[in-house]
Amino acid sequence: MLALLHTSPAHVPVFDDLRDEDHQGLELRHFVDEELLARARREGPEAVAGAVRGVLEKAVAEGARAVLCTCSTIGAVAESAGTDVGVPVLRGDRPMAAAAVAAGARVVVAATLESTLGPTVALVEEEGRRIGRPVAVRTLLVEGAWARFEVGDTEGCARLVADAVDAVGDADAIVLAQGSMAGAQQLTMTPIPVLSSPRLGLAAGVRAARVG
Repeated sequence: MLALLHTSPAHVPVFDDLRDEDHQGLELRHFVDEELLARARREGPEAVAGAVRGVLEKAVAEGARAVLCTCSTIGAVAESAGTDVGVPVLRGDRPMAAAAVAAGARVVVAATLESTLGPTVALVEEEGRRIGRPVAVRTLLVEGAWARFEVGDTEGCARLVADAVDAVGDADAIVLAQGSMAGAQQLTMTPIPVLSSPRLGLAAGVRAARVG
């Protein structure tokens, strides 16, 4: 069983659909805690480390062979908190960051929440160092998109993100920092590769669960 840690219930059907498309028969168990993101935005990601570890321990106790954190804001905290829970704990955006730096040294990180920019930029730079490639990272905060997502207007959120991304130039890859932005990937018209995390992250989680 693969456990997923979400900070929005909107992610549950997204990952269930990806499971049905790519990993039929896989057992997923979803742990949703919206307060983790709310508190991380107010106090910083490290403020939720204890609570995140509690969720990880609960998932392991219920039979998880690996845990995938789908929230970019608290992804690094989950990785750190999960170092000794007995199963692999992955952040869902790491495979996306690796793909971005593989594409080139000029990476744009787009987000709808300012709290996501710092952790995602740090992750992209970390992946660059891992392969020995210095990366130049620029950020793009899509104003108004998160407000639409919060009220359930996922299509409007995706459209705002896609329009903002299509205005980007001079980049080798564009990263959609939050899983909630993935819908914009299908709407963009830019020739620059646009990367999102859900499919790549789930595939990594599946591999870890099978090995673990």
